[in-house]
Amino acid sequence: KNSNSKKYALYGQEAIGSTWALAKMNMFLHGEDNHRIEWGDTIRNPLLLDKDGKHLLQFDVVTATPPFSLDKWGADDANADRYNRFHRGVPPKSKGDYAFVTHMIETLNEHGKAGVVLPHGVLFRGSSEGKIREQLIKENLLKAVIGLPANLFFGTGIPATILVFDKNKGDNTDVLFIDASNEFENAKNQNKLSDANIDKIFTTYKNWETVDKYSYVAKLEEIKENDYNLNIPRYVDTFEEEE
Repeated sequence: KNSNSKKYALYGQEAIGSTWALAKMNMFLHGEDNHRIEWGDTIRNPLLLDKDGKHLLQFDVVTATPPFSLDKWGADDANADRYNRFHRGVPPKSKGDYAFVTHMIETLNEHGKAGVVLPHGVLFRGSSEGKIREQLIKENLLKAVIGLPANLFFGTGIPATILVFDKNKGDNTDVLFIDASNEFENAKNQNKLSDANIDKIFTTYKNWETVDKYSYVAKLEEIKENDYNLNIPRYVDTFEEEE
C-alpha cells in the first residue's frame, strides 16, 4: 500500500541459505532497499534484536508461513530461552508450530498484528499445544481463524489455516471464523485462490460478519464451552441439505 512512500522497513529471518538468498534477491529486484533479512534459525537464534542485543525487535506487522509441524525445532533449549518467548508453555518436540506462533507474538509491538499460515492441527491438538492455545485466547490475542482449501501450497496437499493475532483488540473478545475451504480455482498441479476468492475472505474479515455457511463471529463464551478447541466446523456450519 505504501510501497512508493518508502516510509517503512522490511525485516526477516530465514534458516535455509538458498531461500534466504532468494529473499535477498527479491528485495533488490523490487527496489526494496530499506530491508534487513538475516540468515539463521529464528527459534534457536533470533537475530532481529535491539541495539544492545538483549531484546527482540518489535514490529507493527509480522507474517510467516513456518514449516508445518517441524520436528526437532529446539524444544530442549526452550525453557532456557533468554528472551522468555515460551512463558505460556513449550510446544511438543515433534511439532514446532506454536514455537513460531509465540515467537511472532513476542515480536509484536503494543498495536502489532500477526498473520501466520499453519496446519489445522494447531486448532484442536491437546496437551501443551492446547494449553498455549487456551492462554493466547484468554489474553485476547486471537482475532480470526481462516480455513483455506487443500492443495494450495507447494509441497503439501493438506489444507492450511491462517491465524490472525492482534495485540490491540481492546474490549472486543470475539473471534471471527471463516471457512474458505470450498472456494478455489482448480489449476493444473495445485489449487489456487482467485481474486474473487481472496476478496470475499478480505471483505468478510473487514466487515466482521457472520455469513451463512461461510463465516461466524464467535463469543469468547462459546470458545470456552468448546474447551478452547478452534476447529472451524464447530463454529461454521457448511452442511448442505440433500434435495
